Amino acid sequence: MAIRLLLYSVTFLFSSAISITNIHPKFPCSIAKPVEKLSLSTKTEEKYFTQILDHFNYHPQSYHTFQQRYLINDKYWGGGAPNNSPIFVYTGNEGHIEWFAQNTGFMFDFAPHFKALLVFIEHRYYGKSIPFGGDKEKAYSNSTTLGYLSSTQALADYATLIIDLKYNLSATHSPVVVFGGSYGGMLSAWFRLKYPHVAIGALASSAPILNFDNITSPYSFNNIITRDFRSESENCYKVIKGSWQEIKETAKKYGGLQKLRKSFRICKNYISPESLENWLNTAYVYTAMADYPTPSNFLNPLPPYPVKEMCRAIDDPKTVNNTFKKLYGAANIFYNYTGNSTCFNLVDNSDPQGLGGWIWQVCTEMILPTGGNADDSIFPSSKWSYNDIAQFCKNKLNIEPRPNWITTEFGGHNIHRILERFGSNIIFFNGLRDPWSGGGVLKNISKSIVAIVAKEGAHHVDLRFSSSEDPKWLKDVRRKEVDIISKWLSEYYNNLNDSS
Repeated sequence: MAIRLLLYSVTFLFSSAISITNIHPKFPCSIAKPVEKLSLSTKTEEKYFTQILDHFNYHPQSYHTFQQRYLINDKYWGGGAPNNSPIFVYTGNEGHIEWFAQNTGFMFDFAPHFKALLVFIEHRYYGKSIPFGGDKEKAYSNSTTLGYLSSTQALADYATLIIDLKYNLSATHSPVVVFGGSYGGMLSAWFRLKYPHVAIGALASSAPILNFDNITSPYSFNNIITRDFRSESENCYKVIKGSWQEIKETAKKYGGLQKLRKSFRICKNYISPESLENWLNTAYVYTAMADYPTPSNFLNPLPPYPVKEMCRAIDDPKTVNNTFKKLYGAANIFYNYTGNSTCFNLVDNSDPQGLGGWIWQVCTEMILPTGGNADDSIFPSSKWSYNDIAQFCKNKLNIEPRPNWITTEFGGHNIHRILERFGSNIIFFNGLRDPWSGGGVLKNISKSIVAIVAKEGAHHVDLRFSSSEDPKWLKDVRRKEVDIISKWLSEYYNNLNDSS
């Protein structure tokens, strides 16, 4: 996650004169710093599928192809016909597919129980799944080539690959369940709705499918972060809330920037109040997202309950009334829990996980309003502005967003009333300590479209590898998910036998 700040592809491409937190959300699942990779060599095999560039048109360019990467694990699979054992598919997010596979232990943990084949499909334009001959520079060069990057094309990719894979494995009648977390969770839910003939069910974890088109308040995201910190310590909340003005006032004084650099041990690079504020903002946002009950390496190496640890650092009596010492101690929880860093680089435009394509999705269809801050927010009060996003996208990519497209294509308004009539077999998991839960489905829609809500849960915590240290509530969540998926499979096999 060099220290990599939140959403390199958007945050630091905006003018520093405008606060990014007022303009654009942090996308659901990203990487702040490249973490040490877990070895998947013994668990998955890397393969490629020749994928069509454009599923929805018939002009000559549409017939171009590219190599789409996927990872597969058949160690526990019971096989295709005649056993028709299930296939669990992860609908890839906005980055290298290995990273998502490494953080989706749920599928590995329960593959033996279900005798399931595991497949992790990489999203087009990310990782190694680059169209136009794998030439990323060409694929990202302009709107003509980037125009094939969309959620609808990605879903069609997954459907095409899954159908072909089942055919080649003699597994035509093997049931498919799709899994996803964050943006991947959005894709898994939408996949079940758009391709019910391909997948019998979906587990959509921390999927903010209601964070569009004025369905969810733009204040929700930061309200939850505020609540997370305030619930740990009122003093912690007050220190962070008051620090933004103190940073600005210090920066205006003679030698103020030098004082800030020294206080936060910033490496000898450019520092401004805006860059420092974004750096701290990133730490608070990601710590809230990754407020897991056990040690994690999802975004950065973090201890259990890192929000609590941040507040403990801020409340440390040794720092007396020195705000910057308190903030430095808190930032160290996120950026330097291992103690390996001697200084911090506020701006790093590297893209080790291949996330650069997200800016295109942000400027076309993924308009997720989250930047509003009420007067009592832990961040400076502000209003979210669609016009600011639209102007940025016009200046940067010469395109105009389509803020209503997602709800037009997938729905979202009155979702409970509408999905009750035609949808089925979707699990929506949300942890209420996750700021993205404000845009999630938090109550049951029907008997088979189920919301599992964990008061102490963070961002797709249910999909993480299980641990003996997991609290009872988390074990109960996973047990419930397994029971529901088991029921889907039993119903499928009963119907298959009845029709044979």
